Amino acid sequence: MSLADLVRDTLRTLLAHKLRAGLTMFGLTWGIVSIVLMTAAGDGFREGQRQVAANFGENIFIVFPGRTSMQAGGERAGRRVMWSIRDHELLKPYAPSCEHILPELTRGAVAVRSDYNAGSLMVSGSLPPYQRLRALPVAEGRFFNREDEAQGRRVAFLGADAKKQLFGARNAIGETISIAGFPYLVIGVMRFKDQDSSYDGRDVNKVFVPFSAMARDLPQPPPWPPDTVDQLIVKAKTLGGHEACVAEVRRGLAALHRFDPEDTMAASIWDTVRESRAFRTMTDGMKYFLGAMGVVTLLLGGIGTMNVMLVAVRERTREIGLRMSVGATRRQIQMMFFLETALIVFSSGALGMGFALAVCHFVNQLPMPQYFAGLMPSWEVGAACVALLGLVAFLSALYPASRAAGIDPVQALHFEAGG
Repeated sequence: MSLADLVRDTLRTLLAHKLRAGLTMFGLTWGIVSIVLMTAAGDGFREGQRQVAANFGENIFIVFPGRTSMQAGGERAGRRVMWSIRDHELLKPYAPSCEHILPELTRGAVAVRSDYNAGSLMVSGSLPPYQRLRALPVAEGRFFNREDEAQGRRVAFLGADAKKQLFGARNAIGETISIAGFPYLVIGVMRFKDQDSSYDGRDVNKVFVPFSAMARDLPQPPPWPPDTVDQLIVKAKTLGGHEACVAEVRRGLAALHRFDPEDTMAASIWDTVRESRAFRTMTDGMKYFLGAMGVVTLLLGGIGTMNVMLVAVRERTREIGLRMSVGATRRQIQMMFFLETALIVFSSGALGMGFALAVCHFVNQLPMPQYFAGLMPSWEVGAACVALLGLVAFLSALYPASRAAGIDPVQALHFEAGG
């Protein structure tokens, strides 16, 4: 019996038992759909979190000054610590693992006026790399550069909503605004971005100026010393060196301001990398759990397939005996059941994969909530599904095929299926 004959006989048998084959295939199809959709949802949550984190600032940490909670170097506990306007430069020798250490000086409720409107806005001053570290996309014009910083130019980059408040739908580039009474030239406008977290307000509502101009025109108000800043924005050279960068900055600040490096109250850190890793661990756990549930569903479908094939062996006992009596070998009988099982399993898998990918496509056309980037199927999951289907097909067919091949042809010809 040739392979083509086996395929024709298998298809004929499946068509003769449409209901049984259909119910068997449904369980396997649903198993593949479950695996693909559940793992795609897990990847969608992880990518959504990454996008939200990138809108705030990817792989950075913010260092805030506080009060000491431990005695160190003869200094009492409870002492107020403040970062100076030169700390970002003084820290460089202490922190070789860090790519950027930026000061940030902010003032809230600053009177900002244009020729068309006015508002009480947050003004932030930092160095040019701040745009990349804090993910401030440009819609019009440009962000301030190193030359602006070096010369202390009074130039401003407006958040998307700040621009609307001051200028409405009018052009803002090249216009002059008043910030606390000082004239600033608008050189850029930020593109709107979603932001779910911040330490001093949403970026779209701010006005950004060079650090040198900010320190000169809008220093810290009393009772704070005028030569201090609010926080430091830090990014490591590599993601692998992030922990080393954090430790170096903490040790450097401790040396500069005479507090214990282990005193977390003196220098509190908002670590976006640590938060991202924690969220990734949670979403990965959810993804693997949901994927495991899909695998269990698929394996249950495999058990159902094996039971159906065992019933098929019993119903076709006389047919098997007749085939053997006219020359079919035990190997050919085994191949017949292996092939029938493989057709059921892989046809079900193909239907399930096609349905799951179609669902992913249509769902991804809808507006997505925050923290969810849509259903994101991957080729790795597809390859795993193919491997699982192969394993299910082999295991489901192994016992029924062995029983069929072990039938005695003489007894089989006298067998009555209903007896």
